[in-house]
Amino acid sequence: MAELLALRNDVYRRPLETALQRVQVGPGWSCVDVGAGSGDVSVALAELVGAYGRVYAVDSDPGACNEVARLAAQFHAQVITITQAGEDLLLPEQVDLAFSRFLLLHVTDPSAVLSKMAMALKVGGWVVVQEPITSAGRINGDPFSMADAKNPDIGAILPKLVAETGLEVRDTWAESPVSFGLGPIASYLAEITSIPEDDFIGESIVLPPLVTVVAGKVG
Repeated sequence: MAELLALRNDVYRRPLETALQRVQVGPGWSCVDVGAGSGDVSVALAELVGAYGRVYAVDSDPGACNEVARLAAQFHAQVITITQAGEDLLLPEQVDLAFSRFLLLHVTDPSAVLSKMAMALKVGGWVVVQEPITSAGRINGDPFSMADAKNPDIGAILPKLVAETGLEVRDTWAESPVSFGLGPIASYLAEITSIPEDDFIGESIVLPPLVTVVAGKVG
């Protein structure tokens, strides 16, 4: 698989690359990145689908969509931004891949979002969703928490939620980046917790396991 330029510093990069290899995303595919955030995954998908593919970056925050557009321009990637909540997902066409990561832990009705993603697929298309089990993370042995998340441990029930949409679950796994002291993982943790990075000097860090579910839409 070609290097995903926009994901150079993504500590959860490996499970994403594994998932995209699993479904064999390639030139000409149409994709949607639901809850696109800063757009790193959208741009990575655009690199894979090429000039004849399409990537829709969907986010409920207009500011996030602007960030995606700026990142896409930086990497000369063909990405179409849409300001829309996942629960209201409606695209101009059905797609080959519907992807989301770190979205369902923040929404009120994860099942509604998953149903909309399933509806957006062509027959034979794929859904890839990645969500954490937040409380399974550890900082120096103490459980990790995310107070602002509505569903912090949704990864633990993710395969069941996806299956309930009528999609056929093809693969599931969990991966957890681990480190000791300063480095990319400590930097990432400082960014999402607002804890100064120096506070992680000498700390053992186990990030929350990221559960990946790969599912297909059958006719």
